[in-house]
Amino acid sequence: MAKVTLQSIADRVGVSRMTVSNAFSRPDQLSAELRAKILAAADELGYVGPDPAARALARGRTGSVGLLINGSLSEAFEDAVSAAFLASVSDALSERGMALTLLPASSDDRFVPARDVAVDGALVYICDPTTPDIAWLERRRVPVVVVDHNVREGVASVNVDDRGGARQAAQHLVDLGHRRLGIVQLESDPDAANHPARERMLGWHDALDPAGAEAVTVTTPYAPAEAAYDAALTLLDRPDRPTGVLCFSDAFALATIRAAEHLGIRVPDELSVVGFDDSVLAAASRPPLTTVHQEVGTKGREAVAAIAEVMAGGPPAAVLLPTSLVVRGSTAPAPA
Repeated sequence: MAKVTLQSIADRVGVSRMTVSNAFSRPDQLSAELRAKILAAADELGYVGPDPAARALARGRTGSVGLLINGSLSEAFEDAVSAAFLASVSDALSERGMALTLLPASSDDRFVPARDVAVDGALVYICDPTTPDIAWLERRRVPVVVVDHNVREGVASVNVDDRGGARQAAQHLVDLGHRRLGIVQLESDPDAANHPARERMLGWHDALDPAGAEAVTVTTPYAPAEAAYDAALTLLDRPDRPTGVLCFSDAFALATIRAAEHLGIRVPDELSVVGFDDSVLAAASRPPLTTVHQEVGTKGREAVAAIAEVMAGGPPAAVLLPTSLVVRGSTAPAPA
């Protein structure tokens, strides 16, 4: 059976091939009646639509933006903040007529999505600064925007004010009289520190050091989930345990509250806990979590606007979004 083409439909309807093409790609160029007639003929002939590969080759673009992420997609969706960011990026791209292509960071050299997958641009979302995937995107000269990442000259970026938010969180505990603090921090390479982890640590100490507060830090990876719980147990199961704990994320903060419950430590009467992100889990926790709010949806939309600008040949910009402290029931004055 011969392959059905645009010309096949054009011959059936009695119009030009360009008119048929417009029915699929530029419907505003045709009357509703003519377009309906063309689509009906296409359906009758079994036409499945323009070939995506051929269309991409002709246009010189794929119509898709890549999103480079750490780990697997399942891990991204398990994290409330990452899931909200992915949804925001996908919605914003859809509004611009573009698709989202996920690019997991490579684990070996046989398949490197950043090297092998065709995209028009890429968002680099909190990936290890030394990962070879970023170098591959740069080598391919793919337009790039980094998100929650180190700011570099000539590369567009979208970040939140991690340092300012962390400073507010630490100052809140200092103002409540806490001077013996714990920090549950993200584990990262000291020579290539995760950008939010580094900035939040600086912010916490901006407030703690002038107050003469002591701070004991434990580090934990994001996965598995129980790692943060175990780290919090180590921090709290000691004679000189802290009266307040600052956490890298809401997930770490909730793990800290669980560890406190296991040890019989009452939150917030005996222990105050502060998170970061203000994810959907924060207000629903028991007690409701005091945390630093960031606009994850805005971050996703700003990232899409930035990559669209860079892909259009515009100058790379550095966007910094504000953060704010949300005080709820997990913090209280330091116990006497």
